[in-house]
Amino acid sequence: MDITIHASFLPHIDHNASLAFYRDVLGFEVRNDVGYNGMHWITLGPVDQPDTSIVLYPPNASPGVTEDERRTVTEMMAKGTYSGINLATKDLDDTFARLQAGDAEVVQEPTDQPYGIRDCAFRDPAGNLIRIQELS
Repeated sequence: MDITIHASFLPHIDHNASLAFYRDVLGFEVRNDVGYNGMHWITLGPVDQPDTSIVLYPPNASPGVTEDERRTVTEMMAKGTYSGINLATKDLDDTFARLQAGDAEVVQEPTDQPYGIRDCAFRDPAGNLIRIQELS
């Protein structure tokens, strides 16, 4: 079997704040930005990885989700417990400094974890947890 990760989905609630974080702070390129009925789906990814993307989607656009479920999702997003993604970099300290300078919400400064990796953590504008691991 030949299978790859093509796209991962994260919810977002503010189009402009999401673009500012993923494009301007993380340096991802915008591959698609689709608006429909006041909502936006934004596809972004690292410039040197054209086959791997993150799709930021409006959680209120998911079909079949009840109002109670939407409210729960929104509350979990605000607390940062709904969704997240792990990224990786060769220079964690430089990446951390860039994110911190970009006013990203710091959750954890660069730390040597007991399970053998060094990483840090931020929240994106929607509250998603973004962990960044250092590649050796």
